Amino acid sequence: MSEIIIGSDHAGFPLKERIKSHLADMGVSVVDLGEEDDRSVDYPKIARAVAEKVAASKSQGILLCGSGIGMSIAANRTVGVRAALCSDKETTRLARAHNDANILVLPGRTLSEADAKEMIDIFISTRFDGGRHERRVDSIDNHKVHQ
Repeated sequence: MSEIIIGSDHAGFPLKERIKSHLADMGVSVVDLGEEDDRSVDYPKIARAVAEKVAASKSQGILLCGSGIGMSIAANRTVGVRAALCSDKETTRLARAHNDANILVLPGRTLSEADAKEMIDIFISTRFDGGRHERRVDSIDNHKVHQ
């Protein structure tokens, strides 16, 4: 993985800034789509920007907000995105191995920097298992919404 698209709202901003250097130390290029400080901002615009770029570029992304819930809901509205709100190393591994998640969503208010870094390492290094999981992911990606 050579590039990560990243974004946060004000609540995720402090952790985002700390993990950017970790990614750089890993040799990963970071494309930061905001925010640039900890002033209050509406998270859907950041989630949308990251999700659209991840879907278009077939890269991976990281989103952060206070709980991670809002970002994951907003990002998953974008076709081709499988954003996974993860709270620990095992859910992060499963998000990649079983669900082929392409955006890791982290809770900025409740996750330590050390845990976030470990989860990012797992997210980047874990490969999708394919097999029976591929059929399920295809089903998600090919789902048509009826209105």
